[in-house]
Amino acid sequence: MVTSTGGKGPLEGAVIAVAGAAGPAGRATLLRLAEAGAVVIGSDSHPERLAEAVDAARYAHGGATVIGDTVDLLDLDQTREWADRTEKEFGRIDGLVHLVGGWRGSSTFAETDLVDWEVLHKLLVRTVQHTSLAFYEALERSGNGRFLLTSAAGASKPTGGNAAYAASKAAAEAWTLAMADGFRKAGGEQGPRAAAAVLIVKALVNDQMRAERPNAKFAGFTDVTELAEAIAGVWSRPAQEVNGQRLWLTPEP
Repeated sequence: MVTSTGGKGPLEGAVIAVAGAAGPAGRATLLRLAEAGAVVIGSDSHPERLAEAVDAARYAHGGATVIGDTVDLLDLDQTREWADRTEKEFGRIDGLVHLVGGWRGSSTFAETDLVDWEVLHKLLVRTVQHTSLAFYEALERSGNGRFLLTSAAGASKPTGGNAAYAASKAAAEAWTLAMADGFRKAGGEQGPRAAAAVLIVKALVNDQMRAERPNAKFAGFTDVTELAEAIAGVWSRPAQEVNGQRLWLTPEP
């Protein structure tokens, strides 16, 4: 059981769950949180990739507690069981970082396929609904809990071919900000004890993408290591300061 988040920094001993941990952003986040001394519990729908990501974080930071837990985030009961199991094992949950991603689009608005909406609604909205509902009370109990959603600038300025994607991201942002209002109201005059916030990028880039497209500029993209650094930094700021905020890692459109 983890009983304290005291130590060298705000993440020393903190218990952080990461949804979507097997992708490039998830891998970078596992590494950064482990480096900061957190206990990290990652979930993903790809068990082999998740195991690779967990092993990489453990190897990079010997002695770090990094665990992989295969969870179907489209199943609310499974997601609640994940939250309950994590809090029972470690005594607390100080964060849920939501990195479940996906993209579908078309050349023009008229060519939009509503099947894209069905897929993206599940990936980008339903998983946020389930993780937020499952972890809300534990984050409130933490005393320094954070729910962090990664979103895209396109949610605020959608393009014709990105209708389904932008609408899904916008819905996920609205849901997260509603969660933030719940934290605000629960905190009363003392201010929120936990925070929900949205980190916004234009798009993400990683070393593999650069290797595959050596001539690409990736202008305005945020490297996954920069995103991971920004995620880790949120715990250094008071809950009242970040709760309900859109934290822009790219210029606002």
